[in-house]
Amino acid sequence: MIVETHQINQISVAEVISDTCLIKTAEDALDLLGNLYYQGFDRIILHVHNITPNFFDLKNGLAGEILQKFSNYRVRLAIVGDFSPLTGKSIQDFIRESNRTGHINFAESVSDALAKLG
Repeated sequence: MIVETHQINQISVAEVISDTCLIKTAEDALDLLGNLYYQGFDRIILHVHNITPNFFDLKNGLAGEILQKFSNYRVRLAIVGDFSPLTGKSIQDFIRESNRTGHINFAESVSDALAKLG
C-alpha cells in the first residue's frame, strides 16, 4: 500500500494506492482510518477495488458500519471508480444522497474526488 499526498486549497488529502482489497470489514476500515488520521489526514481517497464488493450490497449493513467510522472521526472520504455496474435503485440512491451531503463522495476520477474534497 502506498499513500500519495495531494495538496488542494492548503489541505492534505491521502490517496490510498493498492492493487489489493484493503477493506473487508469495518475493523479494516477503522485501522486504515486510524493510521491515516494519525498521520494528519482528515480527507481520504480510496479506489473501488480496495473495498470489498460486499460494501455495495446495502442489505448486509457493511457500508453503514464503515461509513459511520469515517463520520465519527469527521474524516471525509471519496471512493473513486466506475459505479455504472451498480444498477440497483437502492445503491444508486445511496450514491446520489452521499454525493449530495458531501461527507462521503463517490467519484469517477481522482481529479473529481479532489474537487469534491477540496
